[in-house]
Order: sequence, then C-alpha cells, then structure tokens
Amino acid sequence: MSVHAQAKKVTTHTLQEMKRSGEKITMLTAYDYSLARLVDGAGVDVILVGDSASNVMAGQVTTVPITLDHMIYHAQCVERAVDRALIVVDLPFGTYQGNSKQALDSSIRIMKEAAAHAVKLEGGAEIVESIKRILTAGIPVMGHLGLTPQSIYKFGTYTVRAKEDEEAKKLIEDAKLLEEAGCFAIVLEKIPKDLAKKVSESVNIPTIGIGAGPDTDGQVLVLHDLLGITMDFSPRFLRRYLNLAEDINNAIGQYCQDVRSGDFPNESESYSS
Repeated sequence: MSVHAQAKKVTTHTLQEMKRSGEKITMLTAYDYSLARLVDGAGVDVILVGDSASNVMAGQVTTVPITLDHMIYHAQCVERAVDRALIVVDLPFGTYQGNSKQALDSSIRIMKEAAAHAVKLEGGAEIVESIKRILTAGIPVMGHLGLTPQSIYKFGTYTVRAKEDEEAKKLIEDAKLLEEAGCFAIVLEKIPKDLAKKVSESVNIPTIGIGAGPDTDGQVLVLHDLLGITMDFSPRFLRRYLNLAEDINNAIGQYCQDVRSGDFPNESESYSS
C-alpha cells in the first residue's frame, strides 16, 4: 500500500482550503488502473479522467470522437486504483452542450457508474445553464476556459487563446460567471500568464493552469506527455520528466533479442519437474 493510502481524502473543500492558504494544487490525467494507482500513490491531489484519452489511448486526432460510454469505462478503471486523489471526469463532446437535461443525465451516469467525485465541462456563458442543472443534483462541477479542445473545429487551431482584449475580457467575465454558477474550480488552458494571474485573483475558487503560467492555484499536465510516452506533442508549456518512449522501446528490443537468441528464459526462469 502506498504511503499516501492512509492520507486524508482530497475533496472540493480541500482545494478551496489550499487556495486560501496559498498551497499549490497538483493535477494529472489518468485513464487506467495501473497508472492511476501510481499517480495516486505519488500524492497528486486531483486525477483528471480526461477526454484526452481520445488522443493518447485511442489514437484519435481530436477529443471529439470519444463517447460517454468510453469515459465511464476509463473512469471506472481509475476509481478502482485511487485511495486519496479527487477524481474529476470530463463530459465528452455532445453530452452537455445546448441541452441541460442531457448534461444532468450524462453527469449522473458518470457519478453512479464510475463512482467519480466531479465532472468537468468546457466553456463559459454558453454552458452555464447545463452547469446549474448538474449542480441541482449535488454533483460538483469543474469549469474549463481558454483553449477548449472540444471546440477545435470552431477555432481551427490550438494556438494561445485570449491574447486580444475582447476575448480576454470575456474570459474574465466567464470565470466569474462559472464561480457564481457554483463551479468549485476552473482549468485555464493556453492563455497568457498575465491574464491567468488576473483571473486567479478575480475569483475565490481555485484555478488550475495548463500553459497558463505560474500564477494559477495549481497545474495540470497529461500524464503520457509528462512521462515521455507520447513524443509527437511538444508545446512550450510541457516539461517532460522522463523519456519512457525510448526506455520502453529499448526494453522491448532487448526482450526480442533475448528470445531469438535463446537467452530467455534461462535455467533460473524455468520450472523443474
């Protein structure tokens, strides 16, 4: 059992207290039991079962194709591994936009079938009705502003958002709107660091940055990017802590060589009658 297994469970209230005390929040993605167990054991505060599973687990070009059933499956795998972290699950594209009843139904399925702790939705004023509807069932909601990957076909690019005054002003207004609606935290993705600092100071709920500079209340990265498993994605904000793609490739290559040469299995790796 990990050293964190007996640690106090992280809740939405924990995150509020961390913001108030100035303690930074750590958040990483996970999509399966084995890696979620390692992430939780290492002491990460929040595990995001992200719709980025569409990219890193299924090989899709965007997050748009992943379904609610897929997200529930990944969340179920993660939940079985986690002792301490708060588990947040992305509502996938098409399960909440423009239909607050569908948003509530989708969220209820995630909470009941995957035993998650919260859901995350992308967008501001356009989805506030859905957020409020979800909250009526007592389901915590995390917001997501800035670059919203589910809207890639609208933006046409993954470039930095809210560099222009008008979009920056709307982002601040949306952040306040999400707080007023009842969101417990907001992810700020790929926006100028000065704007992220301003947003973080403008709301009383925690902000979690990804490509948003150092002044948000916490940070999130995609686990497979951090570990260097996915190597074809290198945005400025990404820090790779390992190069597992090379290590794994070398290990598998050595295994193949050992099998072909007859070196594996050897005498000590075989059973006697």
